[in-house]
Amino acid sequence: MSRFDWIATIGVNLWVLRCVGLWPEKNKLYEPNFYTFYAAFNAIVIIGGHNLSQIIKIFFVYTDLEAVTATIFVLTTNILATIKMYFFVRNLNVIKQLFRQLNEQQFQPKSADQVNLIQPSLKRWMISYTVFHTIVATNVLLWSIAPLLNENQKFPFVAWYPFDTENSLNYHVVYTYQVVCIWYITAANINLDSLTYALLMYIWSQCDLLCDDLSKMNGEIGFETKFRECVKHHKQIVRFATKSNEFFNMLIFGQFATSTLVLALTMFQLSLVEDPVSEEAFTHLSYITGISTQLLLYCWFGNEVEIKSSQIPFALYKSDWFDQPTHVKKNLLIFSVRCQNPIKITALNLFALSLRTFVAILRTAWSYFAVLYKVNNP
Repeated sequence: MSRFDWIATIGVNLWVLRCVGLWPEKNKLYEPNFYTFYAAFNAIVIIGGHNLSQIIKIFFVYTDLEAVTATIFVLTTNILATIKMYFFVRNLNVIKQLFRQLNEQQFQPKSADQVNLIQPSLKRWMISYTVFHTIVATNVLLWSIAPLLNENQKFPFVAWYPFDTENSLNYHVVYTYQVVCIWYITAANINLDSLTYALLMYIWSQCDLLCDDLSKMNGEIGFETKFRECVKHHKQIVRFATKSNEFFNMLIFGQFATSTLVLALTMFQLSLVEDPVSEEAFTHLSYITGISTQLLLYCWFGNEVEIKSSQIPFALYKSDWFDQPTHVKKNLLIFSVRCQNPIKITALNLFALSLRTFVAILRTAWSYFAVLYKVNNP
């Protein structure tokens, strides 16, 4: 059968990353060319300028709790997105190596049935990608048009600029600049997240293929050869998962830490809204939904990796192991014991990506919100 192209399954994700300057074509890295200049320009003018203008504003309102939270609840996410982009560019060679590894023969489906086996996983990622992007795009759209719906709001975001923004031309320039910046940063941020989800999806898909190979080992000639191939495949999966985790464990830790704070700050901002059915309230609710979805997808994809990898020993038991020689049975037992510890994706080895972690984050965010609310309403 023809070679299965894993990378093509996330083509739209990589296309968006290329549009924002984060994915040089094919297997290339950044070189002295127009694309590198384009990426550097975006990093300095769009990301750096937008974040700096909001950071400076904090120094003018730091004594007002409501004003500070109104400034930093989005700024925190933007700064984290900037850090994500830095680490991604720094480790771009590692990511492209992982993608090249996916196209190695060891990771290829061996039949049309195995292609069909992994299709549901690919569809889950695409559905998650679509839903996540729709939620976030709705929120960014609301931010973009907020000044048009609320006469008391001048710009989409509170920021400082070294010139008079009351001037008509300056106002329209700043308004357009903020809208362009937030759409750019958001597109980069959520597509970096989606790439992480894709790596996790690839890991559990490989576990599905391995389980299928193990369960179909029969008593005919070639059992031991097939088993050796399965052991090699398992080693490659573990190596792939380890390299992937080394790339994004710091990013995941930062994501969870800042998202906990952002959720608390956004809930606090929501508590200050007087009209519960206003555009401002809906915008905050949309932002909370987007952040919660982002965290849920991290935890759910990581949880699936653990579940799928924990099924490997059971798949081995389904094979015709009982008809094999003693030395083969011993090797099967050793492999089974090795697979008793499922693959876990962690954040700096402090906690694993799981649904339990997601619930713990929500509880912590609520605790932070309760503290802020009590301080503001003694």
